[in-house]
Amino acid sequence: MSAHGHVDLGHTVAGWTGTTLALLGFAGAGVAVCTAWLPGIVIGLGVVALAGLTTWLLHLAGWGKPSGPRPQAEWDWRVRDTVAHTGHAGCLGCRAGGPRRAAAAAPRPRPVAPLPVADSGA
Repeated sequence: MSAHGHVDLGHTVAGWTGTTLALLGFAGAGVAVCTAWLPGIVIGLGVVALAGLTTWLLHLAGWGKPSGPRPQAEWDWRVRDTVAHTGHAGCLGCRAGGPRRAAAAAPRPRPVAPLPVADSGA
């Protein structure tokens, strides 16, 4: 058991790759700020933008995860999401992935539960 309890922390190939690229981009931009090298700042921030794009593309390719908990058998970071090609319900990244994914990822109406009738006391 980890320090976080028995939970799925969502470690995925998309997450690890994006985080690593963003860390490298921020570190490079930080060094460039300290040395006052403007092209280095732009390159570092470009790597950060590339990290976001890479993470999104890996998510669409099935190397990310849908929102919410996953079954314990899928907790390993190397497990590919087999339903990613259809889009995840309520996922902004999937909705931005094109019309086919947007239709699958569109928020679905929630069932309405009837409320009890209040006693007027009259």
